[in-house]
Amino acid sequence: MDICTDMSPRVLRSAYAKGLYPFAHIGPQKWWAPRQRMVLFFEDFHVEWNLRRKLRRQEFRVTFDRDFDSVIRACAEPRPGRYHLTWIRPDIIEAFSEAHAVGLAHSVEVWDRAGALVGGAYGLAVGRVFFTESQFARMRDASKAGFAVLNCHLQRWGFRLNDGKHLNPHLAQLGFTLVPRSEFNALLATSCGEDGRDGRWAVDDSLDVAQWNPKAPAA
Repeated sequence: MDICTDMSPRVLRSAYAKGLYPFAHIGPQKWWAPRQRMVLFFEDFHVEWNLRRKLRRQEFRVTFDRDFDSVIRACAEPRPGRYHLTWIRPDIIEAFSEAHAVGLAHSVEVWDRAGALVGGAYGLAVGRVFFTESQFARMRDASKAGFAVLNCHLQRWGFRLNDGKHLNPHLAQLGFTLVPRSEFNALLATSCGEDGRDGRWAVDDSLDVAQWNPKAPAA
């Protein structure tokens, strides 16, 4: 692990393309590269029947890059029933907000029918790889709805994979799988160098995520 002294957009882009990311609960930020990474290949994404029903009924409205600041700060909030010690510290918020301003970091916002922000996620896009940083939910299935819309778009836009970093049961249920660092870095070497989708993102309203079949070839 090396001390992370620079989290400018240029350095973040370069580091993530090499499989590194900044992380620290206390003390200076450090660059991390775990031996295994939790990765989603989009054809493996699992959309639960109940979530499809909620998407079909339009119980949520999902947007991209509408309110990055609220999303990242919500991700940093204490989780109910858990001791609050977040790695999304002010220096991370500042760095990723700067990355968002130049079109490198992106947010997913999930709104209820009354227009309240009830879920979301944020991450970085480098080439054709998306690196999910964190998610939050204030309503049941809100983050799942946002994540389904995000991954449907990523597949349609030609992205190769979504990196979720660490093993956790939630990601496993959605179709993420562990890959060794050597395989992950090989994927990054080819996919991060390809043309991606820089700049602000917007949801494509022509995509019916409730009917999305991840195993079907993207049009």
